[in-house]
Amino acid sequence: MNQYVTGSVIRELREKNHLTQAELAEKLCVSDKTISKWETAKGYPDLTLLEPIARIFGVSITELISGNTVNNVNVSANMMRSKFYVCPVCGNIIHCMGEAVIHCHGVLLTPSEAEKTDENHKFFIERVEDEYYVRIEHEMTKHHYISFVAALSSDHIQMTKLYPEGNPEVRFKRNGVKKILFYCNRDGLLSIDYQSNGR
Repeated sequence: MNQYVTGSVIRELREKNHLTQAELAEKLCVSDKTISKWETAKGYPDLTLLEPIARIFGVSITELISGNTVNNVNVSANMMRSKFYVCPVCGNIIHCMGEAVIHCHGVLLTPSEAEKTDENHKFFIERVEDEYYVRIEHEMTKHHYISFVAALSSDHIQMTKLYPEGNPEVRFKRNGVKKILFYCNRDGLLSIDYQSNGR
């Protein structure tokens, strides 16, 4: 294991929760000297104590070990705030509405930052009855391809997974689409703002 909970994280979480060393020690059935040792990096909590410590502080064990706490707020189901995490090892795609600590294949994932489309990723949208036909001018080889395309509105997300050697084209219901995103395995997440006329 190349990461473990640090004393500074325990101290920060203890103070944030308005607990003294003695109060935390009592909750964990250890001495306050033990808490002091942890916080001054003279020792580490036993593995069996990680779950109780995380529970007391209201965080996950992953957050406790990484030192990155997650504070979710009510995002009012606004899909425009969607975040996409993509595993660089297997290509797994995780969609999230708030903050999250996500690991895949031992890799701590960060949300992909969308950039505007460019000349290397030409994008075409055509309205066909109550749908949008979306086509991306992009090669689809085993080594360079579009992994997925997503259409976002304030209350909906439509996502289609694409595969190497397939066609980079999808259809989405109009449903008030405001943004379309797609993921290139080499260049990352790309987006185009698109205000549909009518629903």
